[in-house]
Amino acid sequence: MKSTPEVLRDLAEPSNVSVHSNQELAGDVSAAAADDDKQREEKELDQLRRKRGLHPIPTGDLGRRVQLTPWDVLHSFGRAITLARRGAARGLAEHWGALKYNQALAGDSGSFMALSTEGKETADYYKALQSGELGTGLALALATRLLSERYPNHNVSIVPADTALRAGWALTSRDSGPKSGYRYRPQFFAEVWKPGAPSRVFPIACKGNHSGLSASHTQLASASAHVEAVHIGAWDETPCLVFSTELPLDGPLTVHALEADGEGGWLEGPGRVLDHVLEDENVYPGIQPPAQGDNRAEPVPGFHVSSDLYGWFQHALARTAAAGITAFAGDARATAPYLTKRQGQRHFAGITHAATDSVQDARHRFFGIDFVGTDHVFRLNRRRVEAFSGVAKDLFRHLEVGGVEQYRREIHARRSSWPRDTWAPRWNGPVSVHPDGSVLAMRLLRS
Repeated sequence: MKSTPEVLRDLAEPSNVSVHSNQELAGDVSAAAADDDKQREEKELDQLRRKRGLHPIPTGDLGRRVQLTPWDVLHSFGRAITLARRGAARGLAEHWGALKYNQALAGDSGSFMALSTEGKETADYYKALQSGELGTGLALALATRLLSERYPNHNVSIVPADTALRAGWALTSRDSGPKSGYRYRPQFFAEVWKPGAPSRVFPIACKGNHSGLSASHTQLASASAHVEAVHIGAWDETPCLVFSTELPLDGPLTVHALEADGEGGWLEGPGRVLDHVLEDENVYPGIQPPAQGDNRAEPVPGFHVSSDLYGWFQHALARTAAAGITAFAGDARATAPYLTKRQGQRHFAGITHAATDSVQDARHRFFGIDFVGTDHVFRLNRRRVEAFSGVAKDLFRHLEVGGVEQYRREIHARRSSWPRDTWAPRWNGPVSVHPDGSVLAMRLLRS
């Protein structure tokens, strides 16, 4: 067993991540989708609509090896689940969702990231959860890097798709409004934006497995149905990204990735004031295909952001992203106003207590920047450690009074100036700072 200081050092160590994206992969995924379609037909199940034209990501856009630290991966995953409502003890549950993997990954700058000895020893009934959650962290970290490279003058916000969609559609029987009745949805949206301009949205589906390459083919085939469930703009023109992370017990992990192109995804239209409160809409579910001659085609299951909804959807994405930031900082009171009733506002509007929830009452300074947020203390290999998640203090002050517009203007202006160091000497532990102003840090506490 490694000592606690060794574990903390490993979390900050950059490691190569293997990315697999080529024409052979695209062909194998297409074959897996055809095989699944055939089996569904034999079982008399409904045929799935899948995103057509999945193809490799060009090597120049995302190299076949990318360097990430395990701590950055956990930061990406931790930010992604802040609005997931993972139990009554929300603060602990959501921190632990990321922190439980602090010994799961291993590697260094001269090798590829892989499961550590501890990661390989995960009990069988937790392996699916482990692969899915680590796969999510890796996929979102890579998606953010890819889109940031392609759109260098923009920010990239990762937004949980279910939370964003709930502002307009009833996803389950518990939601009010016309029911979508469709269980296929992307897990996330990546919004590429800059202040005062139309943003572009990419549905993302990400999965993970311990089973091998053929399992990734099946997962990517399934992902093609999930990303197809949301159309933004014209029929079949929404670009998307799909990922399946293979975490073998022997050898490096590999992220298998494909994408689909399209002219859609742009939220062009009259802008809305993002500081204004967002209300639930009741958008009738279904995606409208093009007319066949003079006949209007019947809608197909899914979610269609048509041109008249562009401003509203951009508004929903921005405020949902803001809610994720304030929740990551542990402030339920600041989070609740950014969510609609159907998005779970009530979940954040109750009494907050430090024993069962996140409380925004911790302050730390990293690399000359003051951060505010929340913390948890637990034991790591018998030693007490402190984990802190938060956001830059000046940015948080905008968000706690509803200033989404000012927050976005400032993180856009500072998008290239955030520290890239992975270890803070005075803090004496791993630190990850993201361009949205959020931070995740951990350190050994003195006995």
